[in-house]
Amino acid sequence: MKLLKVAAGVLNQTPLAWDHNRQNIINAIDAARQQGVGLLVLPELCISGYNCDDMFFAQNTIDQSIASLLDIVMHTADIVVSVGLPLRHNNRTYNTACLIANKRIMGFAVKQYLPQNGIHYEPRWFQPWSAFVRDEIKLSSSSHGGEFTYPFGDLVFDLSGIRIGFEICEDAWIANRPGRSLFERGIDIILNPSASHFSFNKSVTRERLVVDASRSFGVSYIYTNLLGNEAGRAIYDGDAMVASNGSLLVSGPRLSYEEFHIVSAVVDIELTRLNQVQNRGNLALAYPNLRVTDRFDWPEAAPVKPYEPVLESWERGGYIREEEFARAVALGLFDYLRKSRSQGYVLSLSGGADSSAIAATVFLMIRMAVENIGIDGVKQKLSYIKEVQDCQSAEEMVGHLLTTMYQGTQNSSDDTYNSAKELAESIGAKFLNIDINGLVDTYRGLIEGQLGRKLSWETDDLALQNIQARVRAPSIWMLANINNALLLSTSNRSEAAVGYATMDGDTAGSISPITGIDKHFLRGWLRWLENVGLNIASTPSPETAIKLTGLHRVNTLQPTAELRPLDKKQTDEDDLMPYDVLNTIEQLAIRDKQPPVEVLKAIMPRYGETHSQEKLLLWVDRFFRLWSRNQWKRERYAPSFHLDDYSLDPRTWMRFPILSGGFEKELAEMKTWAESKANGDIVVARKAHGGRGKIGF
Repeated sequence: MKLLKVAAGVLNQTPLAWDHNRQNIINAIDAARQQGVGLLVLPELCISGYNCDDMFFAQNTIDQSIASLLDIVMHTADIVVSVGLPLRHNNRTYNTACLIANKRIMGFAVKQYLPQNGIHYEPRWFQPWSAFVRDEIKLSSSSHGGEFTYPFGDLVFDLSGIRIGFEICEDAWIANRPGRSLFERGIDIILNPSASHFSFNKSVTRERLVVDASRSFGVSYIYTNLLGNEAGRAIYDGDAMVASNGSLLVSGPRLSYEEFHIVSAVVDIELTRLNQVQNRGNLALAYPNLRVTDRFDWPEAAPVKPYEPVLESWERGGYIREEEFARAVALGLFDYLRKSRSQGYVLSLSGGADSSAIAATVFLMIRMAVENIGIDGVKQKLSYIKEVQDCQSAEEMVGHLLTTMYQGTQNSSDDTYNSAKELAESIGAKFLNIDINGLVDTYRGLIEGQLGRKLSWETDDLALQNIQARVRAPSIWMLANINNALLLSTSNRSEAAVGYATMDGDTAGSISPITGIDKHFLRGWLRWLENVGLNIASTPSPETAIKLTGLHRVNTLQPTAELRPLDKKQTDEDDLMPYDVLNTIEQLAIRDKQPPVEVLKAIMPRYGETHSQEKLLLWVDRFFRLWSRNQWKRERYAPSFHLDDYSLDPRTWMRFPILSGGFEKELAEMKTWAESKANGDIVVARKAHGGRGKIGF
């Protein structure tokens, strides 16, 4: 029996924050050593930060990474550590993992497969490495004694007979994964340092990749991931696990507020070797030139009680998507706040679903942070905000960190005012109330004077709606400036898809936290948060859940922009279509890239019993026309969080031309198909929605 204590180290890093990243790595190494860990793997590109974007082109990024690496090496006494950094070799930049053993750099494993789907753009900056190729790289440092040469490429590290190989993030997600060739070389342990962004239920897929690899390759497999909002858009859940011979030995907590945490397990090297010998043979001598061999005195590890991985309590409650949304957005907001060193958040709270959901997530941001790291831990992380240092509760902190303001006009109702006020009071947020009707009248009068005529709802509907939304922007921005705070934009993904938003109005803001989620889910999530609540206890119960009863009023309201006179009874779904239908059309058209006729075919069986075929045809036509017209709006949205494996963000996931043909030919083909299928019984859809509500400019 050869036992080895191994660990996955999870880190909350920031791109180009050299001092912070280096110290966080050193702290994690020290903590692992104190726990008796012999082998520690840290996340992908953890030295530089994963999302450095075009700064990976800068030589300074490489130089600073090397300088940090050489400092980190001096803190690796009596332990083997893997750290990630970018390196330049033969005028190409590579994504590498450096293996360090007892203050000695053993070499650099290089990533072989680069993701270029979804939000990933690695081939822009990095070159993939070829399998079975080994080279050497020279690193120079005047402060560390000159120039040294190290192995570089597709490597197997042999430390006193224990063989270690790498799959770096994407390497494990492709069919011909490097783990296959590592198995043929008789590997004992595979390390997977990753930067795998959060999306709903993704942890289940990761676990399957790790456990299946450990079984198929007969190895111990150590997986680690980044944690938190690293660079603004992507949130990392800090997923970490160790598996051996097809069994999950340990998994760590996700979406934590810690700077780092260590997830350790004891693996049996001889047991995995027996598995390989008995069931799969061993081709270890096939590639002898790829080995890096040295001695290392592995610390002794004692046998441990067999571990049965248990999901965290909040992952067992049956509302995993609602829980993940709450925790991911809350953590994303917390890191965005402290990494931008802002004094808090400001929100135009309308009493509707979108702004109410954002207010709720800011409250959960503080409440979950206090539950996780304690109120003193939160104060330390927000040490630059003097106002929170004397607070004794999460609610008291919210009063300093979230300022809300209701901005009503003559078209606003008592229902939305009371909804906003009650929610703000229930979470402890500061609540302000101003009447902007005079400002709207002033602008209206100025323009009427210049045009020489009165503006009316019959002739100027869009302009009269949008001026109300735009007049709200200067005052809320002013409040954000006074507070040195970040302004939260309130648009959701359903609105972004069809441009149902007023530019420089409700889209104004520094960050748009819910643009990655659809309105249909959001409304259900608000009802869940009111009635079921966020699970925080080790043994879930209704009494221990975090519920927001202050959401009751908003959950009884029909979503409305309240920009037309109240007697017109404006609702969002009348302006657009039912949100569940909109969400389905968006998934088919944008995520699945289906043309209009195929979208119509797909939604007819699903919604045909509740909506007429004429309506469905109209809504598909409306969606494609509005999508095409409003790309310019999506280009101007404030940064938003990625919560699914797809999004509408044109900077990262969904690029679409600002000017296009607008699917005119495809829409005509859809109408022809619909007429043909119905034998003339379906009325051809009327001309698509042309500018009601907040859709226009």
